[in-house]
Order: sequence, then structure tokens, then C-alpha cells
Amino acid sequence: MRTGMFALALGLLALRFLPVLPSSGWLLLMPVLALMLLPFRTYPLAFFLLGLSWACLSAQWALDDRLAPSLDGQTRWVEGRVTGLPHQTGDCVRFELTDSRSRKALLPKHIRVSWRGGPPVQSGERWRLAVTLKRPAGLLNAEGFDYEAWLLAQRIGATGSVKDGQRLAPARHAWRDGIRQRLLAVDAQGREAGLAALVLGDGSGLAAEDWQVLQATGTVHLLVISGQHIGLLAGLIYGLVAGLARFGCWPKPLPWLPWACGLAFAAALGYGLLAGFEVPVQRACVMVGLVLLWRLRFRHLGIWWPLLLALNAVLILEPLASLQPGFWLSFAAVAVLILAFSGRLGPWSAWQAWTRAQWLIAIGLFPLLLVLGLPISLSGPLANLVAVPWISLVVLPLALLGTALLPLPYIGEGLLWLAGGTLGWLFKALALLAQYVPAWVPAQVPAGYWLVSALGAVLLLMPKGIPFRLLGWPMLLLAVFPPRESVPHGRVEVVQLDVGQGLSIILRTHNHVLLYDAGPRSGEFDLGARVVLPALRKLGVVELDVMLLSHADADHAGGALAVAQGMPIKRVIGGETERLPVSLGTQPCVSGEQWAWDGVTFELWQWPDATDGNQMSCVLLVQANGERLLLTGDIDREAERALLATPLGAPVDWLQAPHHGSRSSSSWPFLLRLAPKAVLISRGRSNGFGHPHPQVLERYQAVGSTIYDSAEQGALRLQLGSFQPPVAARSQRRFWRERPPQNSVTKDRPLRQDALGQASPSTGPLW
Repeated sequence: MRTGMFALALGLLALRFLPVLPSSGWLLLMPVLALMLLPFRTYPLAFFLLGLSWACLSAQWALDDRLAPSLDGQTRWVEGRVTGLPHQTGDCVRFELTDSRSRKALLPKHIRVSWRGGPPVQSGERWRLAVTLKRPAGLLNAEGFDYEAWLLAQRIGATGSVKDGQRLAPARHAWRDGIRQRLLAVDAQGREAGLAALVLGDGSGLAAEDWQVLQATGTVHLLVISGQHIGLLAGLIYGLVAGLARFGCWPKPLPWLPWACGLAFAAALGYGLLAGFEVPVQRACVMVGLVLLWRLRFRHLGIWWPLLLALNAVLILEPLASLQPGFWLSFAAVAVLILAFSGRLGPWSAWQAWTRAQWLIAIGLFPLLLVLGLPISLSGPLANLVAVPWISLVVLPLALLGTALLPLPYIGEGLLWLAGGTLGWLFKALALLAQYVPAWVPAQVPAGYWLVSALGAVLLLMPKGIPFRLLGWPMLLLAVFPPRESVPHGRVEVVQLDVGQGLSIILRTHNHVLLYDAGPRSGEFDLGARVVLPALRKLGVVELDVMLLSHADADHAGGALAVAQGMPIKRVIGGETERLPVSLGTQPCVSGEQWAWDGVTFELWQWPDATDGNQMSCVLLVQANGERLLLTGDIDREAERALLATPLGAPVDWLQAPHHGSRSSSSWPFLLRLAPKAVLISRGRSNGFGHPHPQVLERYQAVGSTIYDSAEQGALRLQLGSFQPPVAARSQRRFWRERPPQNSVTKDRPLRQDALGQASPSTGPLW
């Protein structure tokens, strides 16, 4: 049976790695074949096929519930009920509509919408909203957060922005939202949002600085309701009943062990309902239930058996859970603890067990964090050593008890005041630690080195006396100091990041790095910190030689401060020095300035007669091995006309579309003179500016340019000087991603033939 359950788990987990889902014929055939194989020794294969077929069928249902392509970008009146807890950030509220309906259109069951400047929205209300609908999509960068996968795991079939709306019915059964409003209204010494996160799992009220502190110290799990909180409450109830029974205070007619397990599980379920009973909470309740069942009747089955059953139970209930990083981290953490503490010779003291547990979890999760592309907290073991018991034994009991006693005057509010104060002390300590030891974003690690590092972590988790155990340290450190992919002399690696409606391009030669624009920033949403800076670190960049900001508009220079704060920069050049922050120390763009790095030449140009910010964009020409790339910022037709009168007005191989493909740029004379082989467009999907304009696209096609659009292909990576087409992030197939248009990305042919008239071979994927 264990073999069958293990095979079932492999089948359910295989969904995460499928490039495409099987056809409907295979989905029907696999269960039939599994049933035929089940009575024989081939039963493990049967369980594998059953798990795979169920996972694929569930995923197909989720994909079928996505918004129809014909409705993408349309504004429709939608009726639905608000579910979950609305997230209020500034003047924008985000919430989820369930059971959505629209006249003459079939809509997904779940729609995630945002409403800027709208009225307060509460859970349980029914609304009629004018929503601009969009198919699930998000920014896609190498090893970055996959928003499409997250939306599919939440079974959200569409997103949208609300233009107008009216409330049809008041909130019904919105007790969670009522508790949240009550928690936010009490005086908790400024930590009301933190208490709401602990009690209800609602972290929307936490400031961006708080999240950065939690991430830097590896304590995010403490403010997100997880298995730890559920297990703690269940453990407290179980311990209370066991203690009463030990001291003779438990009623003798009632057997204490079944009652302890039953009450503990009831407390876990109650806390789970309070937290919204989402997938992580469901996973925690299942694991707690199996542990209690193991304690009650099935201890002879060992420790690994409940973990395997919990894994299968969670994936059967929600096969798409494997798309979420939290799923892998939670089960991996439990597996690490089981591996570390089982089979040990000699007892450990409580202090030894606690301190070693933190370091062992850090070692065991290190390879997993690498492959998931998540930041690694260097101070996490030390921070959790104090933070976990402080939250578990002090803050959380006070917060839960205070919430339960809120109907009593002064008592509940007093307990919440104490809970907020204790939470505030913890945040001050964590902020001080994060200031000196920030989170580490490792560079990309080749697959072979990662496998060796993972094997080293497993060796280090083994008991003392295992042969070659100490070899685990150098094997583990291979992922810390991986070999950096070197750019050949005379070439430059160009990475156009997917930053939505903005621009950020990384240019990396053999020994130097230049950043052209730093991505957009809107309020607290800073893509310089979220996308640009992590991308630089994943490329192994520790210092920028030049950061060139074409002009000062927020979609080009908004992320500059975040990049400057996170990484040393030798020189900053800008097209609008007076509008850029003084702290950057920006130098003006000087037309005609040239320099050479590792056999690659760079040249600047700026229109001296420019009258606005777009016209003042600093243009950069890059030449590598005879291949030319022109980065134009947001110049318009007048600036283009002036550029054609300079030596830069010559044919190019690559052109960054001026002003994201706006109709005010990319004039006919400009394109006819430059005759670009390919055009790079960086813009947001379904943006409100209409970029790129259809007339501009027609001009590109008329001059024979291949179009590469970040909204359709994600981040793009090419090697200037190799005359090869780029590699798009979206070309890495995953079943939840829409395939890029076939007329845009052409991976089969080179951009130009070499001197012998033969096509150069492709270098293969770069990520």
C-alpha cells in the first residue's frame, strides 16, 4: 500500500512539470488503463495514472473556466458576490467576485478585480459592476514570480478593473470581515494590521516595509496563518487536556486521549474557519488531523506514513496546490524535521533540539529556495530562534484570546493592546537585524550544480557517523558560488525585462554592466525593487558600471532609487537631470560621448532642441561584432527627424520601439532609414494608452521587422554580436501559460547570414 500511495503522490505532483495537458482522449484512457492494471503487480503504475489523470482533469476544468479570448479587454456589466477579505491599499481596493454573471456572456466563476477611488467594499455584498475584463496574465521574467500560475492555483479565471458599480445587496454572513474591522478599530499600539494577519490571515494591511523586514529575516511564515499556527493551537489544547488528566483533574468516565485528540482537531478546524479555510489552512488541518489520528491509533505505522497520506489528501482535494511555492516549502520543512530527528542515537536536550531544528531547516530548504527562485534569509535561523516562540507563546495566545473576549468591555481590548505591544517589540528587533543582514538573492545556478548542492544538503541532515557526511558542506556551497555564465569578448548580452508599461534593459559585456532605464513605479508598487534588482542579482551582477535613465518619467526612472539603494552604481546618466532625485548624482547625457567595453562600443545622443521629457530621451547605440542595437527611450517624430541627421541615423539590426510603439513615434522616414531587422516593444498588456498602435505595427511589418513584444513573450534575452534571435521567457512551455503568437517569435532562423552566406547555428535557450 505504501508503494501505491507513493506512486499516487508522484502522479499528482507530475502536474507541476507538464508543458501541456494531455488531450481529452488521453484523459479518458488513463483512468480505464489504471483500473485494468490495478489488480496486478502493476498497481503502482495504476495509482500513478490515477493521480495524474485526476490532476490533469482538475487543471483542465480550471483552464476551461478562464475568460474567453473574445471578451479580453471588453468592459461588461457584471453581477457577483464579494468573497474573501477585500484588500485596501491606498485608494485602491482589490477583491474577488464569485458566481459572476453577465448578460449575453459566459464568465468565469471567480474574478479578481481592483477598484481605484471606489467606495468601501465588504465581504458578502452583492454588486453590479462595470468591469474591464482581462484574461489571467502577469509579468514573466526568468525565475521571477509567476502570477499566471498563482491565479490558476486560486482558480481565478479573469481579472479586471472596475469603472463604476452599484451595491445590490448588503453583506450577509460576513462575520470575518466584521472581526477584521473590529480588530483594526482597537488600539494595538500601531500593530492592528499585524494582529489581523495573525488572527484572520489577512496581511493586506501590513506596510511594504514590514513585509521587507519579514522577508529579510525569513519570518514571513509567522504573519501568515500556516501549519505552525494551526499546530500550535491544537498542541495547546491537547497539552491542556493531557495535563488535566495527569494531575487527576480530568473526569474519569471520559477517556482523556480521544477527547484530547478530538478537542485539538476541533480547535484546529475552528481556527481554520476563522482564517478563511484557504488552501494552506486546509493543508495544515489535514496534517494536524492525520498526526492526531497517528497519535490515537496508528503509531505503529511510523512517522513518514502520516506525511505521505497528508500529501495525497491535500493534492486530491486541490491538485493545483503544487503550483504554489508554499506547498513545497511546508511539506519540505516537515520532511526535513522528520529526517533530522528520527533515528538519532541518544537524546537531545530541549535547547539542543530547538537550536538545531532552525539550522537544519535552513540547510534543508536551501536547495528548494534556490530552485523556486526565492530570496534566502541569512539571518533566518537566528531570527526564528527567538521569533517563533515569541509569536507562538506570547503574541498569538494574547491575540486569539483578546479577539474571543472583545464582547467583554475593556478585557478583550486590553489583551489586544498587550498583543500589539509585544508584536511591535518583535518588529523592532527584526528590523534592526534586517538592516545589518539583508536577504540574499542568489545568482542562477546550473542544474548540475544544483543537484550536487541538494545531495550535499541531504548528507548534512544525516546523523553523525554517516560516511562522507562532512563532504556535504563543499557540495552545498557549490550553489553559493556557482560558475558565472561569461559573455564572450566582443559581444553583449541584452535582457529586456518584462516590467509592464515601462522599460528596463540590462546590457552585460564580459566585464561590465549597463542598465538602460529602471522600470516603473506607481505608489508603493515599485518594479525596480520587485523585478529589476532581483533580475540583476540573479545574473550575478554585484555592481553597475552605468545606469542610464533615458528621461525622468515614472515608467522609465521610477525604479531608479530602489536599484541605487540595493546595488553600488559607479555612474548615473540621465536625459533629464533636473527631474531626477538629487541623491542619484545624475550626470547629463552628452551627445557624441563614446566608450568601449570588452570590444563593444557605446554612443550617446540627445536632441539639443528638445522641449519636453520624451524628446529629451537619451538615445544609446550599441555595436557588437557588426550587429547594432538602438535604444531610443520615448523620442517622438521630431526627435527622430533630428536623429536621422546624425551618424546614428544608419541601418540597425535591433530597434527598441520608441515610446512603446506610440503613434507619435516610429515615423515612416525613421523606419525606412534604419530598416531594423527586429523591433523590441516593452509595454503592459491591455494598457490604457493603446500601445503599440496598429498603424505602427503595420509600418514595422512593411519594412520587414520581426516584432518581439514583452506583453506577449515576457522577458527577452539575446546576445548582440551573434546574429541570433532572442529567447523569450514564455517560450518555456507550461500548461498554464498561453503560447506566444507564432508571427512574433521566430526561433528557427537567424537574423542575418554570415559572410559565407550560411546561417549561424542557434546557441539554444539562455534560460
